[in-house]
Amino acid sequence: MPADESSNIHCRLDELLEARGMTLTELSRQVGVSLVNLSVLKNDRAKAIRFSTLTAICNALDCEVGDLLVIPRPA
Repeated sequence: MPADESSNIHCRLDELLEARGMTLTELSRQVGVSLVNLSVLKNDRAKAIRFSTLTAICNALDCEVGDLLVIPRPA
């Protein structure tokens, strides 16, 4: 994939936070990732994510990677 193409991966961080009654700020404190970086991820603007960050987010939200990151399928 060319560097200027975006992926179709969607981050469901908003939905997972809402379902758990957690704020982005609270998640930021728990996982040690800046609010700005979590916001980039939440808004589907991230180009990459470290496995350690992904693991920390999934642990904090008690979810699997597939719950957080999905590839939307055409209807």
